[in-house]
Amino acid sequence: MTTAYSESSTERVPGRAWTIRLIGHRDHSATLSCSREGCRMPARSKDLAALRAFAAQHAAAHAKAATVRPNAFCYCGSQQCSAHPGTVHCAGAVVLILRHDPAVGQVWSVEEVCAACAPLIPNATVVARAARQSRNAEQPAPQIPAAASPGIPGGFSSPDAAPAEGQPAPARRSGRPAQRRRRPGQQR
Repeated sequence: MTTAYSESSTERVPGRAWTIRLIGHRDHSATLSCSREGCRMPARSKDLAALRAFAAQHAAAHAKAATVRPNAFCYCGSQQCSAHPGTVHCAGAVVLILRHDPAVGQVWSVEEVCAACAPLIPNATVVARAARQSRNAEQPAPQIPAAASPGIPGGFSSPDAAPAEGQPAPARRSGRPAQRRRRPGQQR
């Protein structure tokens, strides 16, 4: 059941979804099904409580094993946002939600959706967020060009007051006009 994402592509991919269903039968027994092929489900049983508990644990296991892909489209958006009322434009980071309506109690879903849709989906809980992509040695950080004019020094001053590169900063003045010292015997 490992569904770890290991590609480092920046190409957008469809959001994934796993659905676990409890299917009832006429003889009051039920079976479980998972949309992911290869998942082993318990045999048909009349113990509905045990099947529901297994379905919840199975959905949680899918959520735990899945690595949220930061380059995924919103699954809800690919389904025309039918999972929630109202019109929303998909946006934000990708999150993994676990959705189960306890009133119905027959379907558990794990889906990659966007941050805009996730809070609008009823009975959904965010269980994981996409990890930020880290830069490796092959992708150096982009170089930002230096500003054309020198920076403004601290305090109240203008860019014209900044010293040219390699020159000392001008002396700081107070808000009062400069007073000259009088020499003894000098008049005002």
